[in-house]
Amino acid sequence: MSQIDYSQKIPNNIGLSDDVRIQRALEKWQPAFIDWWKGYGPSDTESEVYLRTAVSADAKGWAVFDHVKMPEYRWGIFLADKIEGRKISFGRHKGEDVWQQVPGEYRADLRRLIATQGDTEPASVEQVRYLGETAPSLYDLRSLFQVNVEEGRHLWAMVYLLHKYFGKDGREEADMMLDRHSGDPDKPRMLGAFNEKTPDWLSFYCFAFFTDRDGKFQLASLAESGFDPLSRTCKFMLTEEANHMFTGQNGLQRVVQRTCELMRENDDVTKLGGIPLDLIQRYINFHYSVSLDLFGSESSTNAANYYSSGLKGRYREESINDDHVLETETLVKLNERLQDDYVNDCQMGVNRWNKVIKDFGINFELILPEKKFNRHVGQYAEMFINDGMLPTQSDRAYVSSLMKPVLQPGKFANWIAAPAKGINNQSVDFEYIR
Repeated sequence: MSQIDYSQKIPNNIGLSDDVRIQRALEKWQPAFIDWWKGYGPSDTESEVYLRTAVSADAKGWAVFDHVKMPEYRWGIFLADKIEGRKISFGRHKGEDVWQQVPGEYRADLRRLIATQGDTEPASVEQVRYLGETAPSLYDLRSLFQVNVEEGRHLWAMVYLLHKYFGKDGREEADMMLDRHSGDPDKPRMLGAFNEKTPDWLSFYCFAFFTDRDGKFQLASLAESGFDPLSRTCKFMLTEEANHMFTGQNGLQRVVQRTCELMRENDDVTKLGGIPLDLIQRYINFHYSVSLDLFGSESSTNAANYYSSGLKGRYREESINDDHVLETETLVKLNERLQDDYVNDCQMGVNRWNKVIKDFGINFELILPEKKFNRHVGQYAEMFINDGMLPTQSDRAYVSSLMKPVLQPGKFANWIAAPAKGINNQSVDFEYIR
């Protein structure tokens, strides 16, 4: 188990001080990152936030919690421990030793994969910059800020790979990640979902559940990579990504629960300041369909080539019972397979929300819309858009009207239920933000 060295200017568990060239390059990039954080990160810069910080690469007991101001958070470079003797488990290089350096013939493809993944991390911080000003509780505000700092650290993870293994091209890619901005008409983020606005907390919970879940499946596929530094980087990132999805799952479930509680008093919960179930459904429809687009086209020669080359595997590749080489007709459908794995994972969350509704005896069921609904990428692009199934301007205006900050310990906005338990064994009314 590798411990993380916090005595360095850039915390790391990779022996960065032994690589003076890369250390200097990253220390030169660090002030630009801090400037970006100050300009595009959370608007709160003074509060002390109860944040977790990684102390080892071990998935068990890997973090400590303490109050810290976000601009003082110690971002760094953390990789999962190396597995000695690890072999490539799929594609034409199956059975060969994993690569510790970038194979020349795959240099462009690997840089593209890393840059695309890296670009999503600062984008998701930019999209929610002002949400802290309308937080429904200190508990939720702390959860938002924890996601923010971890997305910032995920950016560091990809930037390290670009600096370390891709020379001048990699440094330029790293710089561009701070030059592009979510929704910027001139320099937008690379993927469409990361240019969408996240103007309210219902949108944030949907984003954390659906869009961060896409991140889980992309990272899990990259964690199978034959390029070992990328694999180790993504394996550690997955331990943090799980918290982001929990934030979405937990948030949406509490919104659903509160709506059901209010329905005991009045079927029209808008009269009581609640969020109707059918409105929640329309938000789900939007964020789910936008997130499906992130998987790319269902039939993809790029995905086939990434797999055959050993760069990007399937979800839980080694648990799949086949030859891990695949025929052409299967290779070109790998995006669709990953998408189907994602759909099944999303459905488990929806099932939990529906159990809450059923336990209240309410005749309503949340669903995932058809895969062809509201798609702009792939075989279903522009085929089926039903405006009645998407959030309306009045829907968004109503939700926005509910976004009033509640910043007293243990208190929650009327439209969301309190969580079943606090964070890190703390009470629900703990002072998560000072």
